[in-house]
Amino acid sequence: MTQFPVLVSLGHMGNTITFDDRSGYLAVPASGEGPGVIVVQEWWGLDSGIITICDELADAGFVALAPDLYHGELAGHTEMDRAAELMTALPMDRAAHDMSAAVDHLLSRPEVTGDGVGVIGFCMGGMLTFALAATRPDAVRAAVPFYGFPSGDDQPDYAAITAVVRGHMAEHDDFFPPDAAVALQNQLTELGVDAELRVHAGTGHAFMAPHNALGTRDADLAASIWPEVHSLLRSTLN
Repeated sequence: MTQFPVLVSLGHMGNTITFDDRSGYLAVPASGEGPGVIVVQEWWGLDSGIITICDELADAGFVALAPDLYHGELAGHTEMDRAAELMTALPMDRAAHDMSAAVDHLLSRPEVTGDGVGVIGFCMGGMLTFALAATRPDAVRAAVPFYGFPSGDDQPDYAAITAVVRGHMAEHDDFFPPDAAVALQNQLTELGVDAELRVHAGTGHAFMAPHNALGTRDADLAASIWPEVHSLLRSTLN
């Protein structure tokens, strides 16, 4: 029998939970049910920004789960070297298993409506959003990566993606350059994936981040993007 224990209340709409010997942050709408969305963390870890995003998704009517891919480790928003160290040390196979387990757990919960999930990721989480969409095409219906995508030799099987992909990238981004985003957009289109990777003019990396750790947050742009994201999730998950 599946159990859904609440371990720690963080004073928000959601709570820290455990599932399959893993942990994550779960936020449920006031209505008690809604479509399921996986939120994939930045390189800082499961921090205040990701918790805020989960709570805001719950406010909008979604059941949001952010798995803790660092298993309790966390970098402060001024500790970029530590964040880079945590990201580099993250075993990709473990992250893949943790995200897949989060998908299964979310779909097993009585609060979640529908038979599929959406995935939203930021920075490192944007990169992992593509990986999860490619490894779980049976469940992922919509993928929304923000300023992050795979690069180099570590590429998922893009042809396996059946989700609708709507990405949001930064124009001024040394981590994930816009020309590489355009190249990936062309590759996905050639493979028949329903994908659009939009590069937002004048933006810097992490322009959606609630904590504004890099000083690049664009609150007006974020306010205009979130309704689009919500609409995509509702149309693909209901």
